[in-house]
Amino acid sequence: MSTWPGDVPRPPDAAEPAAFVQVPARVWYARDVHLVARDLLGTYLTARSPEGDVTVRITEVEAYGGDADPGSHAFRGRTARNAVMFAEPGRLYVYRHLGLHHCLNIVAEPTGSAAAVLLRAGEIVEGSALAWARRERVGVVDSERQLARGPARLAVCLGLDRDSNGADVTEAGGTVVLHRHETAVQPAHASGPRVGVSGAGGEGNRFPWRYWLTNERTVSAYRPAYPPPTSVDAP
Repeated sequence: MSTWPGDVPRPPDAAEPAAFVQVPARVWYARDVHLVARDLLGTYLTARSPEGDVTVRITEVEAYGGDADPGSHAFRGRTARNAVMFAEPGRLYVYRHLGLHHCLNIVAEPTGSAAAVLLRAGEIVEGSALAWARRERVGVVDSERQLARGPARLAVCLGLDRDSNGADVTEAGGTVVLHRHETAVQPAHASGPRVGVSGAGGEGNRFPWRYWLTNERTVSAYRPAYPPPTSVDAP
């Protein structure tokens, strides 16, 4: 029996290649952060818990380039908060934004680069009842489209918080795992300024580093930082 990246056995009797599930190995994340960001579009992230499993199809992401990126948490160096960003690629970096909600990132590029991809939005494809229940515990849910539309909502649906900081998404049997179809091709996507990034990192002409699936209703609306940088070129 052949083995895929991530040591996931390939079913010998599967008829359709598209039915095969691949868990990318760590080397897949050790590439340029923009390649990883674009390739994450259309992949699936599953979070397992005693309550049940929830899987989201990723529809929107943002790339952050470590110490070369003024919009990155790692721009001014390593701290206790961002230490996971400097760890091996394929780790989950979870932070609490403004003390209100959590955001999920996947570390990219070789160890020490501190690049990461923020997961901004997605479509719940498994465990929707549990995702709805989790969202209703913290606020009103007005539609299925809004369920995981935005990084905070996405984290709530998956039930992930700082306790998942450092989780390895390359482990097929882990509590958080990323997977995709073996024959997946790059879906149609667009790019533009990152959402709510202030200062130099929010300059859209320099950092059009948000990527999203085109014609996808779960993609979040663009929102500049306040006050917005004067050079932002919003899509």
